[in-house]
Amino acid sequence: MSNTATRTEMVNDPESTRSNPLVPPPKLRRRPALVVAAAVAILLGALLGGWAWTATTNTEELLVARTTIERGAVIEADDLARVQVNADPALSPVPASLFDEIVGQRAAYDIAAGVLLTPQTYTRSLIPDAGSSIVGVALTPAQAPGLALSPGDRVRVVVTPALGDTPPTGGESFSEATVAGVHVSQETGQTVVDVLVPHAEAALVAARAATGNVALVLDSRER
Repeated sequence: MSNTATRTEMVNDPESTRSNPLVPPPKLRRRPALVVAAAVAILLGALLGGWAWTATTNTEELLVARTTIERGAVIEADDLARVQVNADPALSPVPASLFDEIVGQRAAYDIAAGVLLTPQTYTRSLIPDAGSSIVGVALTPAQAPGLALSPGDRVRVVVTPALGDTPPTGGESFSEATVAGVHVSQETGQTVVDVLVPHAEAALVAARAATGNVALVLDSRER
């Protein structure tokens, strides 16, 4: 009875209540920085997911050179590989569906291992053929067009006067040709353009190119 009475007195005693106040629950503080960080993380995740989906859905199966294929060599099945890549359509890459059509054709020029095949990298005929010849023309930047040359471009090898000479007169001072390949000489640093000319004109073009007094003119690329 004494314990019960004591508890009753403590409950009814206002002084006892004031000496033992009830502790209010803690207030949750909002942190705006954490909310913003979470929103940014969610947004980045969505963007990355969209990019990954786009990258994987835009890939296509293309043909690539498994090994280096030398110019003029017959392209064998073991020379090619199928790869899934996201290639620029402007490059006109060859789809893997043309695998059987490409095998048996010849490399139009040297194709390094790992390079995507394009319609310009292969041909059904060997270059040069029986009626044509290849002549290398070494050019300085002043003798070459400003635009980059590509196989198939039609050009003219124009005779230029030597220092102090007058321009040549009488007869044609140029030879029409087609670009077969372009590379930079490791010895001189000059651009060497391999041009395809008729067999009968090869000696004349080579003699003109040997003097160094020539320039290359790029004609229309319209076909």
